[in-house]
Amino acid sequence: QVQLVESGGGLVQAGGSLRLSCAGSGRILRFNVMGWYRQAPGKQRELVASITSSGITNYEDSVKGRFTISRDNAKNTVYLQMNSLLPEDTAVYYCRADGLERGTFTWRAYWGQGTQVTVSS
Repeated sequence: QVQLVESGGGLVQAGGSLRLSCAGSGRILRFNVMGWYRQAPGKQRELVASITSSGITNYEDSVKGRFTISRDNAKNTVYLQMNSLLPEDTAVYYCRADGLERGTFTWRAYWGQGTQVTVSS
């Protein structure tokens, strides 16, 4: 079974930093796009950042210049470095990865369980 395990969430003051990690494991040949989503109370889940297997990145406008997504393909891990955090960044952050399943050769989207990020003012 494929699993994405997230870590690094927590409580931080405005202007502070956090680094989220998401490690994938299981019956996957390789991961394609990996990314981070977030969902604040009463709002839709939105894409924060994504990164392709070759390192091409994409960011939601409000986090550009503050967040950096990266990945380590050898470790099947994606990171989100969050700097200059704002109270508006408070949300549950979810890792997502598109993986090629080993047995079926089928692409499937996998999700982490979510990790809470709270930014106080």
